[in-house]
Amino acid sequence: MSVAASDFPQDHSVDPYSIPIEKLDVSDAGLFERQEHWAYFERLRKEDPVHFIEDSEFGPYWSITKFNDIVFVDTHHKEFSSEPTIVIGDSEEFQPPMFIAMDQPKHDVQRKAVTPAVSPMQLQEVEPLIRQRVGNLLDSLPEGESFNWVDKVSIELTTQMLATLFDFPFEDRRLLTYWSDVSTNGDTVGGELSAEERQKELQHCLEYFGRLWQERANQEPKNDLISLMAHHPAMQKMEPMEFLGNLILLIVGGNDTTRNSMSGSVYALNKYPEQYDKLRADPSLIPNMVSETIRWQTPLAHMRRNALEDVELGGKTIKKGDKVVMWYISGNRDDEVIERPNEYLVDRANARHHVSFGFGIHRCMGNRLGEMQLKILWEEIMKRFKQVEVVGEPTRVRSNFVMGYSDLPVVLHRH
Repeated sequence: MSVAASDFPQDHSVDPYSIPIEKLDVSDAGLFERQEHWAYFERLRKEDPVHFIEDSEFGPYWSITKFNDIVFVDTHHKEFSSEPTIVIGDSEEFQPPMFIAMDQPKHDVQRKAVTPAVSPMQLQEVEPLIRQRVGNLLDSLPEGESFNWVDKVSIELTTQMLATLFDFPFEDRRLLTYWSDVSTNGDTVGGELSAEERQKELQHCLEYFGRLWQERANQEPKNDLISLMAHHPAMQKMEPMEFLGNLILLIVGGNDTTRNSMSGSVYALNKYPEQYDKLRADPSLIPNMVSETIRWQTPLAHMRRNALEDVELGGKTIKKGDKVVMWYISGNRDDEVIERPNEYLVDRANARHHVSFGFGIHRCMGNRLGEMQLKILWEEIMKRFKQVEVVGEPTRVRSNFVMGYSDLPVVLHRH
């Protein structure tokens, strides 16, 4: 049986160096919720960067923890497959197919079908709308009293954006947040829904989007995600489960990552007040700060692959059929590639050199949109507020996949 922090529920300060290295299991969601995972990954990077654990809650798997090894796995698509799933703890019984969990050539065709929704030209078009919404929202926030930044700002802005990308009925937009949370709910996230309840809720998601699909299929093609799928030959004939899988992928991709970076940026700037001062003194650092936040926060902790053949990596042999987990959250703290990686530096040189978006064919499709949303948010914050002050410790979600916040209490101070 593996020994991990979860085996010591009363003692949340287990020293990872006291655990035999072969028993070191970083998949316990509680470690991330309590922010105890850092020392575990530090030890693995130092002592066993390509690490096999025989016995975990999710079965045997390899942990890849160094930046360059992660890039190797992520870019060698012939040796490492994304099928049937890209998450360590996903039940393979209910795993709707989605293009991120597909290999070439099908992956490339489906991804290409929806990419116009986040093309540079399209982003240019939506930028004024995003700025207007951000301004309206910031102007409506209470001053001088504490509120939850996650709910009022991060979730609201990302959900508005998602509704635009899907051309989804605006008054129902919070359903998108709900379905995103449901789809990442499970053993991995320590959520409260059973597998049956989760399937039932996602069935509602499929039915709702099915109606939108029928509407768009009968209209002229447009640039929203549903219309792009409904009019593309490679996606018109998708089975319902594949449609659901791709919906989940696009909802989670557009929601979780951006919303947690929006919360993470506020938290980081309060944790490092001298960096906040630097940003106030020079707002032109905002784009760089955005990249640094995405590295420091690492919105999704890992992605999983399956070995298609025996592969030598870091002096180890990964066997055909083995489960391989790339811990992006660890790669982003690799001091052999990133200088002073545990620090948050808004003026960091080469801040975009991180693994948060992945590499190769599966590199995050909406990365420029996410960066743009964060950039606009902070440009508008700096115009209005002297400080977004964090007034209590954040509440984090229990997950080894989504590095998220459910509550971040703040008070606003205007100029």
